[in-house]
Amino acid sequence: MLVLSGMAMIVGTGAAMAAWLLLKLIALVTNLAWFGTISTGPSEIADVSLGAMTLAIPILGSLVIGLMARFGSDKIRGHGIPEAIEAILFGESRLSLKVAILKPLSSAISIGSGGPFGAEGPIIMTGGAIGSLFAQCFHLSGAERKTLLVAGAAAGMTTIFGTPIAAILLALEVLLFEWKPRSFVPVVVGTLMALALRPSLVGSSALFPLVGSLPGTPWLLPVGALLGLATGLAATLFSTALYRIEDGFHRLPIHWMWWPALGAVVVGVGGLIDPRVLGAGYANIDALIEGTMMIRAALMLLTIKAIVWLVALGSGTSGGVLAPLLILGGSIGAIAGHWLGHPGFWALAGMAGMMSAAMRAPLTGAIFAAELSGRLDVLPGVTAASVAGYALAVLMLRRSILTEKIARRGRHLSQEYSVDPLETARIGDLMTSDPETLDAAMPAVEMLAFFEQGAHHRSYPVINSAGCPVGLVSRADALRWGSSGGEQGLTLGELASDRSMSIVTPEMPASVAADLMIAEDIGRLPVVDASDGRLVGIVARRDLLQARTGLHRAESERKRFVGYGRGRETVALRS
Repeated sequence: MLVLSGMAMIVGTGAAMAAWLLLKLIALVTNLAWFGTISTGPSEIADVSLGAMTLAIPILGSLVIGLMARFGSDKIRGHGIPEAIEAILFGESRLSLKVAILKPLSSAISIGSGGPFGAEGPIIMTGGAIGSLFAQCFHLSGAERKTLLVAGAAAGMTTIFGTPIAAILLALEVLLFEWKPRSFVPVVVGTLMALALRPSLVGSSALFPLVGSLPGTPWLLPVGALLGLATGLAATLFSTALYRIEDGFHRLPIHWMWWPALGAVVVGVGGLIDPRVLGAGYANIDALIEGTMMIRAALMLLTIKAIVWLVALGSGTSGGVLAPLLILGGSIGAIAGHWLGHPGFWALAGMAGMMSAAMRAPLTGAIFAAELSGRLDVLPGVTAASVAGYALAVLMLRRSILTEKIARRGRHLSQEYSVDPLETARIGDLMTSDPETLDAAMPAVEMLAFFEQGAHHRSYPVINSAGCPVGLVSRADALRWGSSGGEQGLTLGELASDRSMSIVTPEMPASVAADLMIAEDIGRLPVVDASDGRLVGIVARRDLLQARTGLHRAESERKRFVGYGRGRETVALRS
């Protein structure tokens, strides 16, 4: 943990610098493509009107991205988070230098040429690649490489948005697939390192500050929950539509290299209708939270942004999902806020609900909204929206917008975590007590006859006169000794003394037995009394399944212990 924390400081620094570079690259491409100037200063695509070029620029940018993906690396396609998850779970947390270079470059071209994306997905992929590449320079395990990969991803997100706690929670809810000090502490260290560097790179203030009072307390939570349900329904529809569009592109009789350019046609048409849908659209998020966007403009933004984003992302171009989700959820909240009052707050709650429902990250959604706005007092309302949206999305969709893409590649993931039953079960609760044994003084020839006569088990513990195990003998041992003939004059104790033997005690967790069985490639372990070493039981592989059976029973059987009726009632749930 301490070594990884020190390494995470270096990774966090690298990810922060990469995030800064990505923002500058986006600004450079935006200014060059839309304003004809070489500058890294801030600019908004909506401020310029180029007529037919509004259609041509996104297409040209997407052609470049298609070529980069075709002849560079196809891992730059999409928004990056599924690829990071896949590398963590199935690729030993190894990302290539090519991805670290091409992903931010392709994303800058995509967003700068009008692609309706944000920078957060690409920087999560790029920061993760920096952490992975740094880890690959050392002798580290896959789990340790994962920690540094996620530290880089969280540090990159923190630099872009200034939301360190939300970035840490995103790591826990979406990327790490565990909660251990070995991984949690280094991720926090890397994130805080990026936060310390952010003022000199990006700025220190909240990215989208919320000004003004909040709605009245009696209606805050129920209305927030209703808004969360609305955004959860919208997130479900968007996720379904996205993958149907993606399926449509897969049916096209042309190489996928050309798909981004086809999607860019829709982006360009959308830009002609409403230029605000082009690019990352952070100015839109600002206007929604400030409450200055009129209802007609919010409706237009919601409709056109959803269409161009879904088509562009479904085409496989490079860009993120977080900023578009914020705009779509914020538009729904702002529309509701024009009737409820306080449209800025409800826009913020809509963003939390949409992000939570789409990404299956309810804690991240709520805290992200609070940090993004610089207001901790919004937490009750945005939490209600976040959890309600999450609950509805879980009921309506099997997977999130992030994990569905991975599932389509044949790798099915669950974002539900629980304690391993082998960690909580004791060996003493699972073992077979007073097992059948063989005496260490037994001649080997008698052991051969014992197995020939039909022994009940494949292996037996051998105990000495004090009742302590000295080894395990199996039917395979009997066959081997019988064929060689040289060992038949020895006793079982003499034969077993040449072997090392693993033992466990009743107080140990069952996971220890499972790990030993895997390491030693054995199916049974003697269980001894910790005080005197006497054999008290034996634990087999099938005994370990009892722990999982108990968990299944706790999940599936319902019992009523108090109530009317003639007795206790048990009902088994069926999946």
